[in-house]
Amino acid sequence: MDAITGGILAPKGFLASGIAAGLKKGGKLDIALIDAGRPVPAAALFTASSMAAAPVTVSRENVSSGQIRAVIVNAGNANACTGERGLADARTMAAVTAEALGDTPDHILVASTGVIGVPLPIDVVTSGIRVAASELSSDSASQAAQAIMTTDTTVKESAVAVNVGGASYRIGGMAKGSGMIMPNMATMLGFLTTDAPLTPDACRKALEAANFVTFNRISVDGETSTNDMVVLMASGALEGEPIDVDHSAYPAIEAAVTRVCMDLAHMVVRDGEGATRFVTVAVQGALSEAEADVVARSIANSPLVKTAIFGGDANWGRVAMAVGKAPATIDPSRLEITFADITTCRNGMAVPFSEEDAAAALAQEDITIIVDLHLGTAMATVWTCDLSYEYVRINGEYRS
Repeated sequence: MDAITGGILAPKGFLASGIAAGLKKGGKLDIALIDAGRPVPAAALFTASSMAAAPVTVSRENVSSGQIRAVIVNAGNANACTGERGLADARTMAAVTAEALGDTPDHILVASTGVIGVPLPIDVVTSGIRVAASELSSDSASQAAQAIMTTDTTVKESAVAVNVGGASYRIGGMAKGSGMIMPNMATMLGFLTTDAPLTPDACRKALEAANFVTFNRISVDGETSTNDMVVLMASGALEGEPIDVDHSAYPAIEAAVTRVCMDLAHMVVRDGEGATRFVTVAVQGALSEAEADVVARSIANSPLVKTAIFGGDANWGRVAMAVGKAPATIDPSRLEITFADITTCRNGMAVPFSEEDAAAALAQEDITIIVDLHLGTAMATVWTCDLSYEYVRINGEYRS
């Protein structure tokens, strides 16, 4: 498996565009379109929020057929908590996109991101959709990736090539996400493409498997969005027999999808609002992976742990607190906590360590917290970031 350039347009069979419709201030790109040229096998995962936005509702309906031609995305307005009008606007986005491409609305997925509770300026959006359709090209991957950004400070793209059975398949992806990141799906927008001839079922299984160990294992602020969506489309441009889940090529393709998702997930955390540290929380020695996961999430989502990391303070008591509040089997007398390579707690009690060495370790951009429960063999890893003054400023000024 090799990293390549090109993002969502690295695989053959796709076109994309990113244009400025006027939803964002300053003439920034705010509408992205990905087009496969025809309905192709696809799968999508969505937010678990009970306040799911209108585009999520429409896209859930449309992806159920397993065949999607295009995805239309707007940034700057979430079209969430907008009632029947919002639902009608999301359907209009699908209809106008379909008309511009010469297809039907049920082959279009719709995604939105931005401020919640504000009606979508649908005339601005529909005009932008028509422009986006007219500007589709094979070299606009980065423009599309820019167009889906909100508080993001960096474009998030990844692509890989994997050789299987004499064929070189490509998987590409782009994502947005910086705040409101704590997945119960993906808490972000992510779009993946491949030229492998995957079946709809293979798309679904590959996306679910990849999502479970990547997007579902990141957290910036413990907040789950109303608009989360991750999509995988398979153009099948590299012709051959359909690749289902029992095909010999499937495991390698699933691994490649996971690699792209992992790259994008880590980019989201590194670009967390106000983040200065990338933190790996690894929990081992649990009775089950589920218990390891819930402990890791408790640590990763703790504001006290995150602020300690920002301050460069190896305050292991905050980690112990986060372990203790997790709904998992814990024996305090066996707990071990390590910051970087410095053990600060063993058998549930403090052990001598150099505060100077700990401060130096926590001054690094990448930090690892290892918690060993010493109860079993299961483990899980979650990625997060620190919590800084800048996070408060960004979110305090979000609507202004």
